[in-house]
Amino acid sequence: MYKRRLIICILLSSVYCSKAQQYGLFNTRTLFDGFENPAQKTFVLDSSRKFASNFLLPYFGVNAASKGNSDFIRKAINGTTDVSLLPQGQKGNNTVAQNANVYLFNLKIFNTYKYQKELGFSWQLRTDAHVNYTNETLDLFNNFRQLLSNLPTADAFDNNGYVQSYHQFSVSYRENYTKKLAFGVKFSILSGTSYNNLDISDSQLNTMGSSMDLLFKGSYRGTFLKGNEISYNTFMPNFKNLGASISLGTSYNSKSGFFIMANLKDLGFIRWNSESYTKKIDTAIQISVADGQKNIKNRITDAITLSPDTNSFYSATNAKADFMISKSFGFYTPGIIVSKNLFYKGGDAAFVNKFKYQNFSVTAIPTYNFNNLFFMGLQGMYQTPNFEVFLGSDDLFKTVSQAKGYFDKDQATGKGYNGAAVYFGLAIKFGNFVEHPQNSSTMPGVGDEPQSLFKRVFSIFSKKR
Repeated sequence: MYKRRLIICILLSSVYCSKAQQYGLFNTRTLFDGFENPAQKTFVLDSSRKFASNFLLPYFGVNAASKGNSDFIRKAINGTTDVSLLPQGQKGNNTVAQNANVYLFNLKIFNTYKYQKELGFSWQLRTDAHVNYTNETLDLFNNFRQLLSNLPTADAFDNNGYVQSYHQFSVSYRENYTKKLAFGVKFSILSGTSYNNLDISDSQLNTMGSSMDLLFKGSYRGTFLKGNEISYNTFMPNFKNLGASISLGTSYNSKSGFFIMANLKDLGFIRWNSESYTKKIDTAIQISVADGQKNIKNRITDAITLSPDTNSFYSATNAKADFMISKSFGFYTPGIIVSKNLFYKGGDAAFVNKFKYQNFSVTAIPTYNFNNLFFMGLQGMYQTPNFEVFLGSDDLFKTVSQAKGYFDKDQATGKGYNGAAVYFGLAIKFGNFVEHPQNSSTMPGVGDEPQSLFKRVFSIFSKKR
């Protein structure tokens, strides 16, 4: 049971930093699109109402993926640990990851007709992480004697990974700079809830007769040391671990019908409080052949977690840069998206294929992940000017096979890497209609000569007349 929990814990509590971003929702003018891509419109003149919100209804995306040891993990999820499926010498080839982006609440307000200004407020729960591990590490914690039959080489226990979760409270603003060019910005205050980062950069197992020395060098930073320190309150917003981030976006509609969008997303940091743990690891653990597996596990855990320093530290958010180009051909709208992480490994290249009939659309999204993974996404949506609901998966085939294997308790279901992804959203618009001033005398912002925020900002670079 412990072995199964270990694998499931790695799969479900770590987070994939090369995550998919629900690319099928880009350039859809949904509420999600408006918050994730700050320059995007959410409202349609003469059709939409003034306010848009999810009303605390589900609006989320979750995905997980693992590369390496695919058969081992499939069996472990279903309760069987087969260490014979863990060949040694696989350093750098094993990755386990997951991602979650949950909008707990969001609200968009149509501000003025001129420049089509929109103001938004949102509360998100985010997680980001990435774990690289070796097969020898799994043997060390689960079946030490497996290592004795074929002693591992130096650096066999080098591992690195992090997991970070936080609340994100944001204010977003967008406007048309010209009829074809738009800009948007999203400012966020971050409230960190948990963080762990372990980096073993040098390791070795030396034999000395009937005993062995296990050498570790590396570092650890985190907000907790043991699982019993985590409770429900751990994941509530707090003022102990504060940070900030910014997202910038622009979009352009050309005369020839091409839509171009570029974003710099979630560029920021979190300062973890002075009660957090840091430790420089440089230790030798003496292990006897007669030691039990549990004793070995406890010694390794103590070497990493005992007597840490307590001080504050900073961590970066998983910032990324996006670029999209697309063009509509009647009911069919293809698009190309390239997204690259700025501080962590990974990125994606996606080919979006949207097919629309009246208020319904289906989108197919083949995606190449820069960690040499290929995803096939599918999304269905029903959207009117005042209502939207969508359901999709960034990795449809893997999600179906993974679910089927788990519920059928069939360890042979699925081939290749393991993965699962799902996202869902529902939003409603309400209030007065955002009508053109020629159609209404109550249009918000009409008559008070609103000015463009971005024109005022960019005017500092222009010559004075």
